[in-house]
Amino acid sequence: MAGAPPDAMRRVPLFAELSEGELEQVARLFKQRTFTAGETVAREGSGGAAFYLIESGKASVSVAGQQRAGLGPGDYFGEIALIDEGARSATITADDDLRCYGLTYWDFRPLVQENAAICWKLLQFMVGRLRAAEAREVA
Repeated sequence: MAGAPPDAMRRVPLFAELSEGELEQVARLFKQRTFTAGETVAREGSGGAAFYLIESGKASVSVAGQQRAGLGPGDYFGEIALIDEGARSATITADDDLRCYGLTYWDFRPLVQENAAICWKLLQFMVGRLRAAEAREVA
């Protein structure tokens, strides 16, 4: 099957509740992307329209110029941009050659618009994140 491996996608919370068939529909939309060492994959503050799942290689994450935890195989980033095309919240830089599966907003949106079950599960996930964020603010 072309696209991302469903077993790797299952570890991404955004996709964790999808059925096997739904997961396979989404997986087919992914395209393989490679970035060379030192290349900026996503820049904080710039518009975002893609989600990435790392297959191999490592990447650095920085927010406001401060280094954060690195990323490696099985890690992912850009799930919010996949839905809203908003500004990136971090800069991601390839530490070495990085091989990813990428999914763009414009490829993902038609599937979600045509599939109410997938849409509902994503909505529930996002509401869960919102509730968790609000709970942290209160604490």
